[in-house]
Amino acid sequence: MDRTEHLDLRPASWYRSTFATAAPEPVLGEELPAGWEGVHFPFETPFAQLREDGSPAEDGVLPVIDLPRRMYAGEDTEFLAPLRYGDVVTQRTSLGSLVEKQGRAGRLVFADLVREYLVDGEVAVRSTWHDVFLEAQPAVPSPRTAAPEVAAEDVDPDVGADWTVTRSLDSRQLFRFSAVTGNTHRIHYDRQWAREVEGLDDLLVHGPLTRILVLDALTANAGGRRLASVRFRAEAPVLVDTAFRIAGTDGPEGTSVVVRAADGTVLASTDAAWRP
Repeated sequence: MDRTEHLDLRPASWYRSTFATAAPEPVLGEELPAGWEGVHFPFETPFAQLREDGSPAEDGVLPVIDLPRRMYAGEDTEFLAPLRYGDVVTQRTSLGSLVEKQGRAGRLVFADLVREYLVDGEVAVRSTWHDVFLEAQPAVPSPRTAAPEVAAEDVDPDVGADWTVTRSLDSRQLFRFSAVTGNTHRIHYDRQWAREVEGLDDLLVHGPLTRILVLDALTANAGGRRLASVRFRAEAPVLVDTAFRIAGTDGPEGTSVVVRAADGTVLASTDAAWRP
């Protein structure tokens, strides 16, 4: 499935003013920062084709999957050439692997969507989006509990990191990201749904947003290097109004990044490779 649009400044300006005020202002002809292609090409699923959770049931690529819950699990991205503001870009989406498994929580379907961003027929960015479809959660409300702070005598798991960034996002920021990307999943704005249906303590920060924040931190600490590829995995919920830390460690093969909660829980992990 192909969609074509001009990469105008408005989505990037919205993202920058909400999440990345230290980044340069978007300017026509300049390169998009790595990952910011993710705020273009918003979801356009008709309302009648949404699941009860707000995620697309029919998108023209995936077959209809008879499980009620859909979650983002991660993304693998190759940066092959720059995308620039003002470019006419075609986003080509195709089905990757589709695997059904049986887990502790019941039946699971893992689905990959391959998105290529083409300029003049050449692929500039290729990203494989990993989704998981799940059975219904038991309808048990989960009251919010504060994450325990790391005690002073505990060893900081990121003590050897080359850089760290601490973030906390509120519901206004989640709403803005949902709006700019056309994401109608109720887990990001409907607290009752998040708690009683999904079994979370509060609203969930979008996995694709967490990924872009990680890429922003990588870019800010690149030291002139350019990203070649990124492997991002969501491992535990990142919740609204809750501080999390992004820590990067450089190595001979690239940079590894871990996103942790205040209690040290790993929320996401990333492996980034740089261009020679």
